[in-house]
Amino acid sequence: MNVKLSKEEHEELLQTLQARFEKNKHRHQNLEWATVQAKLEASPDKVASLYEMERTGGEPDVVGHDRDTGEIIFYDCSAESPVGRRSVCFDREALEARKKHKPENSAMDLAAAMGIEMLTEAEYRQLQEFGPFDLKTSSWVQTPPAIRKLGGALFCDRRYDTVFVYHNGADSYYAARGFRGSLRL
Repeated sequence: MNVKLSKEEHEELLQTLQARFEKNKHRHQNLEWATVQAKLEASPDKVASLYEMERTGGEPDVVGHDRDTGEIIFYDCSAESPVGRRSVCFDREALEARKKHKPENSAMDLAAAMGIEMLTEAEYRQLQEFGPFDLKTSSWVQTPPAIRKLGGALFCDRRYDTVFVYHNGADSYYAARGFRGSLRL
């Protein structure tokens, strides 16, 4: 991640993250902000990734703590798929395969550039336990190699109070489809 935050940007991001953390305690019970802040202060490259998640509309928040590794886990928690990461196909291969009307980028390339991982289907379902997300949009998720090899990719949304997993050609893109990311700190 090549983003260098100014002191003001860094402080503003920490204030935003802390306010979101305090407002949404149900996402991270038994975890204190001081623990998260100490991890943030020790990882400036991860803070830059969180800044990009925030800048593109993801509203990152803590959703867990891996007791085995000690890592704090952030997901994009915006109500809808992050607005700054929509209208993208699945990956570089799909982008290069399009003959006409190519999108500007791919979900996998954007995630890599931001220093984050796209959510897996299991992580997407875990996110949905915290409330209703993607009621009007959809989000690409990591796709098994066997499906991707055949030209497809998976995406998810929530309709009728149910999480659905669908498939599409990896080269497709829509204004209402983006991707959600995760970051381990």
